[in-house]
Parts: sequence; structure tokens; C-alpha cells
Amino acid sequence: MLSVTPPLLLHKNSTLFFFPPSLPIRTTPPNPSNPLRISRCSSALQEVHGSSSDQLGPDELYTSSPFPALKAAKRVVLVRHGQSTWNEEGRIQGSSNFSVLTKKGEAQAQTSRQMLIGDTFDVCFASPLARSKRTAEIIWDTRKEEIIMDFDLREIDLYSFQGLLKQEGKQKFGAAFQKWQQDAPNFCIDGHYPVRELWARARSCWTRILLHESRSVLVVAHNAVNQALLATAIGLGTEYFRTLVQSNCGVSVLDFTPHAEGGSPYICLNRLNQTPIEAGSSGGRKTSKRIILVCHGSTQMSAEPMDMLGVIKAQKIAELLLDLKVNSIVSSPKEACVETAVAISRVQEAADCLGADSAPRYVEMKQMENLDFENILQKSNKNGTEIPPLHPGWLNGFEDRIVETLWDQSEKAWQSLLKEVADETAPEKVVVAVSHPALHIALLGHCLGLTKEWLGSFHLDAGSISIIDFPDGPSGKGVIRCINYTAHLGRWSVPITTSTVDDK
Repeated sequence: MLSVTPPLLLHKNSTLFFFPPSLPIRTTPPNPSNPLRISRCSSALQEVHGSSSDQLGPDELYTSSPFPALKAAKRVVLVRHGQSTWNEEGRIQGSSNFSVLTKKGEAQAQTSRQMLIGDTFDVCFASPLARSKRTAEIIWDTRKEEIIMDFDLREIDLYSFQGLLKQEGKQKFGAAFQKWQQDAPNFCIDGHYPVRELWARARSCWTRILLHESRSVLVVAHNAVNQALLATAIGLGTEYFRTLVQSNCGVSVLDFTPHAEGGSPYICLNRLNQTPIEAGSSGGRKTSKRIILVCHGSTQMSAEPMDMLGVIKAQKIAELLLDLKVNSIVSSPKEACVETAVAISRVQEAADCLGADSAPRYVEMKQMENLDFENILQKSNKNGTEIPPLHPGWLNGFEDRIVETLWDQSEKAWQSLLKEVADETAPEKVVVAVSHPALHIALLGHCLGLTKEWLGSFHLDAGSISIIDFPDGPSGKGVIRCINYTAHLGRWSVPITTSTVDDK
């Protein structure tokens, strides 16, 4: 039995919604023994197992139903609840409702409130579980807009696992617990497949969120359900569970832009897991191998040196990375990238006198031609007009040949970075790659095993960082800890709820 206690209303004009269980949809993950190539069309996800044929059998294709058409652009901000008592104890929560926020969790929620205090929201959707409910109360504060409690936003249902310490789960359930750890999409307990159920439930939530007459939406929920919301929005299946990390009070942002011809909107992951503390710090599996993607600070697309704002952003990036022991920095040969790399290197090597370390650090620096994409971008600018600014989905505007070149070149850069981080002479290896946002978007796609059709599904700002961890080593699956993290930029950071793209 699930233990979910309906909460009291959060606000005098709050609405408490209980929805029936979602209808099942097919979410069979791919056979892990076969290579997987994932390609994308407007609202469908195709999983092709070891074949280049365009003819797909019924077992090789599943599609999600289209998202509702939008009349205007919509931005959805997802927040995970703060640390709970069961988080602290290492106890499996699932959709149970017995844990509450710790003092640390309350403080995290307060910090998130400060992060979002200047942002405007039309409505808040929240999970009714106490830890999420309290986080929503703190963040929403004195706002007068309504809060909608949606039962489908509860955390993943883990049935007999709920309430157990992780060590107890290992002892009591043995092989089943190992299956949950190593192959969650195929994990079955008490006759249920929790991850598959979660994906179906998350997909149903999107219909209600998008049909609500609002342009800026806050959603406060949980780790697994937020992962499922992100994945189902951009068309990723259950095999991506635990790939898009959600820290306590981490903030993620999705942009939905109306399609000119109607139908499902364009969807872009604008930000992943922006935390109220330092980038990439969260629970989960530890790693000794990490790649940090740094977008140079310049807002210009040319090879000219950075403007003053770019110099400031480069310095702030260097300060953010001070507490990480960077082993090597690989950059595009373009001046803006080299200047950013030098700024990071200087701060790293001065770590001893800056109080971050007891001894100077040596950082290896090198340049990689395959990280240089500015010249290719400029080739698309035939008429001498300005290259479009970095708005969500901006890569969709480039010619196919430009996108193809970007994808092929970034594949070579990705393989080179994997070799760099796989250095067996260093038990811990942190590699920083400095390049243009377009190149880093493509690297994220390669990390996730996607195709070039996905390039418009991600967004990066100048001066941002994204972090990829390899808990199973560089030959294993990369776990994306954050995308487009900009909190370190302070007053120059792009606001969470910056104006959505105007629909035209």
C-alpha cells in the first residue's frame, strides 16, 4: 500500500487536485546487449537497435503522444525539495509521506526562494508530500497566485522498498535491490515496474501543466519524478533514469515554444540542476573522473578577444572552479577560449596563496582544433548579417550542412576528451574543455548517445558551465550533473525566468 497523506491546502486560494492513475503507455527500454542509436523527429522517439535501416518493426519504435499545442511561449521551472529527514538517514523514501525537511533542507529552500525572489510565476504545481509541500510553501512565500497540488507529482512508487535503509534493502531483497541499482527500467517489485510507471505518470502531468493558462510555471516535486518530467519533455526513454541529476533544491528550466503550424511545441532544456550551492555538489554516486564544459564568456561570435564582460565572466568561472583540482584544460584555439582557459589556469596554480590548497598546482594546457567551431558558424553567415543570439533552440536555424559539420567535428572532440579523462596515471582526473556554446551542446548530445536532431533541445549561455561525471569510468555512461550553470556570474547571470521566446 502506498502511504500518501493528503496535505492541507497551502494557500487560501490553493486547489487540491487528485487525479486517477495514468493510463499505461509502452515504455519498454532497449535491449542493453544491442548498440543503441537514438534519432529524433518532432514528437517521437525512435530506438534503433544495431541497424541503419529506416524500416522499423513494432518492437523497435515507441512514440509518445503529442504535447498540446500552445498559443504562447511557456517556461516551466522545476525544483526538487530540500534535504529531508530520510535523505539524511539514507532511507528509501519513494512516495511515502513520513519524512519532513531537516534544518538544512529548510535553509536550502530559503536559498532557492532568494534565487527566485525576483522572478515572476503565474502558478505553482506541487507534489502533496510533506517535504515537497513545505519546500513549495517556502519558495512561494507571499505570492498571491494559486498553488495546485497534483498527486501525480509524488515521488516514484517503490512499494516494499519504502522505509528501508539502503543497507536493509540489500540484505532483505538481494538480487532485486541489485536490479534496482543497476537496471532500474527493468526493475520489478510487488508486480510493478516503478520507473516505467513513473515515465507514464510524468507524461500525463505535462498535459495538465501545458494546458494551464499561464506563461511561467513553477513545479516543486522530487528527484525521480523531476528526472522523468525532464526526460519525457525532450523525448528520452526510461533508460535515461539517473542520467539527469536532481540535487536537493536544484533548479531546472524547460522552454516550450509554439510551433508555427500548430501541434506539439518546440521544447528546449534551458538549464539543469542549478543548485543554491556550488555547481555539481550533490548526493549520489561518487566519481573520480569528470569533464567540465566551459563556455567562453564573450557574447561575440567572432574570433576577436573577449570584451570586458567576457573577461569578468572568465574570472568568475575561474573562482568557481578553484576548489576543484583541475588536471588539464583543453580549449579551442580561438582567442576568447584561450583567454578563458588562461584565467582558469592562473587561479588554479595560485590555489596555495588563495587558501584553497597547501601547495601550488600544475595544470596542463593544450589546444584542440576540433573544439573550434566559430569559423564553421561564420560560413553560414553569407550575407554578412549578424549571427542569431543565443536564445533557446537557436541551432535549429542553421543549414543542414553546418549542423552536420558541427556534429561530426564534435564527435572527434568528444572521443579526444574521453581519452584525456581516462588517463590511468591519475587516479582522479578533472578535465576542463573551453569552447563555444554550440560545440558544447553537441558534446552533451554525444554523451547522451543522441543524434544531431537533438541539438535544438539544449541551450547554453556564454560563461556557463556544464558538468559530466563518470562514476563507472570513461568507458561507462556519463551522468550529467548540471547544464548551463550560471549562478557564479552573480549580477551577470541570466535570470531563471527571463522572458520566454516570443511566439511568432
